[in-house]
Amino acid sequence: MNMTRRDLFKFAGISAAAAAVTGCSTTAFDPLPAKGAATSLNTANRVLGKHQVVIIGGGWGGLTVAKELKKIDSKFDVAIIEKNDSFMSCPLSNCNLGGVEGFNLGTLTHDYDQAIEKNGYGMLTASVTGIDRVAKMVHTSKGSVGYDILVMAPGIDYNYKGQFPTWDAAKIAKVKRLAPAALVPGGEHIALDRMVKNMDEGDVVITVPAGKYRCPPAPFERASMIANFMKKEGIKGKVIILNETAEIAKGAAFKETWKEVNQGAVEHRDNCKIIDVDVDKKVITYVQTTFANKEDTVGTKQTLTQSYGVFNFIPHNMSSPVIEMSGVATTADGFKKVKMASSAEKPVSFATATDANVFAVGDVVGHAIPPSGQSSIWSGKECAKEIAHILHGKSYSVASSLPYKSANVCYSMVNGSPEEAIMVNHEFMVSGPVIGSKGSVPKGDTVNDKYRSTALAKATREWYAGAMRDLFN
Repeated sequence: MNMTRRDLFKFAGISAAAAAVTGCSTTAFDPLPAKGAATSLNTANRVLGKHQVVIIGGGWGGLTVAKELKKIDSKFDVAIIEKNDSFMSCPLSNCNLGGVEGFNLGTLTHDYDQAIEKNGYGMLTASVTGIDRVAKMVHTSKGSVGYDILVMAPGIDYNYKGQFPTWDAAKIAKVKRLAPAALVPGGEHIALDRMVKNMDEGDVVITVPAGKYRCPPAPFERASMIANFMKKEGIKGKVIILNETAEIAKGAAFKETWKEVNQGAVEHRDNCKIIDVDVDKKVITYVQTTFANKEDTVGTKQTLTQSYGVFNFIPHNMSSPVIEMSGVATTADGFKKVKMASSAEKPVSFATATDANVFAVGDVVGHAIPPSGQSSIWSGKECAKEIAHILHGKSYSVASSLPYKSANVCYSMVNGSPEEAIMVNHEFMVSGPVIGSKGSVPKGDTVNDKYRSTALAKATREWYAGAMRDLFN
């Protein structure tokens, strides 16, 4: 049997996905002892013992807090609790979907062992089942861990039930399986990759949820990258974005790309609220609201259907259930951001408003900063400074580092041939009781007056390589 280039590509994609899964690390909770510290041969005692700092979540924010604390003082006893036994990067995962050279599920996946060996913190691979702030204990599927200071960096979850109250658990599970969101690390990235790489023709539909969600540019970058892959492989169809609002992160830059690079292969539809999904018939039912002008706040509603070949259904996001387990105060919106502490001495802090011994970083923070990988790194470093000062009996205010220009630099690859990217730059500042941000989208190619450029694509690759060195070396 003769294999076509598409068949070979599908086979290679399956092999890469298998490698990403089978290459998982069997990380154990076995922190390296600090120099001069007493050691115990009983690993179980270290697993179930008490630690100065316990971090829930081994993502961008959690790993940064752990590494920075050990850099500040190698004697700090730091432990991470992480449910996955390997790290998968959501940033740059769209380059894999786009078929950009050098990006695959294997290159996006890292084992934790290298980071543990290099930095000397401990890690327990387990799910959190409860948090007792009075006893200062985190209960997990493998036992309980005590803490002096707790850092919550658990990331997001999907709020299918809140968005679709009539859906039962079976339907939610089926939609998650057959229309994966791929905004959290794990199998859903592998599933979406398989669906895109195996398609022969048809439209790819991507949804954009209302409210706060992880990495606002992600759905729009994904649309550009999947369109790039479809063009590269000669797949008939287009990418349709069903946006629950009219907002587009890096809007002018993406629109420029869709018009000039994708040339009709990406179609953005705004104010589209998903009503139902039939994954068997591959049909989406949604209501689109059209507004006559800016003064029209009601609009005209029309119920429509859309067939698809591949559906990347990104539902409403919410903070991880770990946040609810902790019992800390959260915002009243559907996402439930953690309310942050504020005082005259520390106008902004990564401590929670509820408990001075519990901190939060990453997607769940109540600060008005973008939920991105770079923001998590920046906030992780600042959170580590704050905690280190507390452990050393000193005071530190995050406000002393603000305003901070280019605290968040976020790149989005938008073209594969030639490789081109766009970017947004955020300055962080004190904004009342929280850290605020102000973003700008600069022109990457000032000569041709374009947002996208090959220089920014090069910077995208360099940023990712630097971030991985920062987290794992």
